[in-house]
Amino acid sequence: MTVRDLPHVNALLNTAATILLIAGYFFIRQKRIAAHKTCMIGATIVSTAFLACYLIYHFEVGSVKFTGQGAIRTVYFSILLSHTMLAATVPVFVGITLVRAFRGLFEKHRRVARWTLPIWLYVSVTGVLVYLMLYQLYPSGQT
Repeated sequence: MTVRDLPHVNALLNTAATILLIAGYFFIRQKRIAAHKTCMIGATIVSTAFLACYLIYHFEVGSVKFTGQGAIRTVYFSILLSHTMLAATVPVFVGITLVRAFRGLFEKHRRVARWTLPIWLYVSVTGVLVYLMLYQLYPSGQT
């Protein structure tokens, strides 16, 4: 595996985070706290691995040009802009949510988790969409 393979790894990590987040949500709704905790810690680990791979890739490769033209360009940059802005908030929200859970402050945990989950899910799903558009549908020859 080389640095150029990291976008594909990142798409898999984002997909895994999405699955773990959805499973964790369903487990907590069923009051299966241990399973919820396992899924959320797993989502945190794969999202952290994603961030490390993302930073390594872009440090080595730089930015990758989107080559799509026409309306898809507007779609791509709209998704990318919202994804990027919200992605910057995810580590903060996740950190606060986890600290409150581990401290047993479950009411405060629940209040912030209501914001953390949809933002984190949106960022994970749109991360895969950005990958598909940038590296699969309109590849620039960077991978």
